Amino acid sequence: MSATLDPITVTTPDNVSAAELGGFGYEQQLHRRVGRYASFAAGFSFVSILTTVFQLFGLGFGFGGTAFFWTWPAVLAGQLTVALCFAELSARYPLSGAIYQWSRRLGGAVVGWFAGWTMVIAQIITVAAAAIALQVVLPAVWTGFQLIGTDPSLASRDGAANAVLLGCLLLVVTTTLNAVSVRVTAIVNSVGVTCELIGIVLLVILLFSHANRGPSVVLHTTNLDHTTGYVVPLLISALMAAYVLVGFDSAGELSEETHKPRATTPRTIIRAVVASGIGGAFLIVAALMAAPSVTDGELALGGLPYVLTSSLGTTTGKLLLLDVAFAVCVCTLAIQTAAARMIFSMARDNVLPFSGQLRRVSARTGTPVLATVVPGVGAAICLVVNVGNAGLFLGLASVCITLLYIAYLLVTVPLFLQRLKKNSVPDGVDENGQKLFSLGRFGLLINGIAVVYGLAMAINLGWPRAEVYDPAGDGWYLHYLPLITLAITAIGGVLAFRYQRTRYYESIGANA
Repeated sequence: MSATLDPITVTTPDNVSAAELGGFGYEQQLHRRVGRYASFAAGFSFVSILTTVFQLFGLGFGFGGTAFFWTWPAVLAGQLTVALCFAELSARYPLSGAIYQWSRRLGGAVVGWFAGWTMVIAQIITVAAAAIALQVVLPAVWTGFQLIGTDPSLASRDGAANAVLLGCLLLVVTTTLNAVSVRVTAIVNSVGVTCELIGIVLLVILLFSHANRGPSVVLHTTNLDHTTGYVVPLLISALMAAYVLVGFDSAGELSEETHKPRATTPRTIIRAVVASGIGGAFLIVAALMAAPSVTDGELALGGLPYVLTSSLGTTTGKLLLLDVAFAVCVCTLAIQTAAARMIFSMARDNVLPFSGQLRRVSARTGTPVLATVVPGVGAAICLVVNVGNAGLFLGLASVCITLLYIAYLLVTVPLFLQRLKKNSVPDGVDENGQKLFSLGRFGLLINGIAVVYGLAMAINLGWPRAEVYDPAGDGWYLHYLPLITLAITAIGGVLAFRYQRTRYYESIGANA
């Protein structure tokens, strides 16, 4: 006599998350292999203060003098309000392509589509901007890394050309890693973030121990007076902080690969911003204290690599620069990962041309391979067409930040309008049975500040300034590069939307 036994269904948090994903109309295709630390690493490595502060310290100090430090806490406060809004949404919509998915559910199909489209273009350009940061550190470690010409400065034609070469080589590596495995990428990210955190602590301690002046240096207005003015130079120097403190939303991009995303992602988004803000503030103050001089012009030209090698000695300085180079590589990897998930998420809804190919996930690696290759190739194209352009980095940085801020606004503005209509975000519990992260009665105020801040900073970033975007006087088009790129992005978006419009509405109707 035989009996038929019912199969035993094992309920795990990942099974629950997969079932909840089905409630949004999607199947679990990506592999859930990202834990709490790896989720934090995704957001922190996108911000990567070692990468971006090293890139833009010279710019910030060059325009704002020692007082440029105060642009850091100002931008941090504004971005923290944005991060709080994103944390609230990530608990309720744990989906890949976070900015696109949140905006579509808050503002409707058209708003959501343009948020996603803008974010994709911004992320591709950001990958390019991050990759060329190798030029800031590697030639300072060893002159042999200067393969083209002799001048390593990013503001020179030789330096810009060499930056393109190093950046393209890095993109080959990051594209390969991202396509091979989610787990490998997560491990590299986690190791990289650990090394970066250790490097930041060591760097700050060493610079403090070699201080040439006290922390009161940030209370001075060195290099600023009535002839230069104060407001405009500080607004320009705020570009540094604005460029650094973005990308924390990338933890949300990995929601479909994260264990317990409703409980994990909101907290990792906030931790990434806070950790970056605190670490960056200490790094800036330590550098200003340890710089041999803040008046001879060398600090604006050499930036942080100059401070390290002159204050800490050649050997110690170069070892720390190697840690920075590793952080640059991990930062580029993290940004490309986020871009790939955004493309995958949009293609899954038939938003993009060639969506059928872009949404395919490798059964072996669990990664959207073509969606990973596209941002790598797109970033390389951004670099190659700018070979020899001395304004390459500032141009790419200004463009990507402007687009990122606009994409963020396409989330925070619809969310604010929903709050005004008394349409609160859905409530519920996370995978641990705890109440979902919520801003509660402070939601309207925090959200309102996020919108005002985002609008003000987007205008500041996009404002045409020859001294920022065309320092070498190469052409009027560089002067207006952020606005031109914004126009091209909008026009391209309209054409792509019209091309995919029918399929898009059919798809979101099924995945509302």
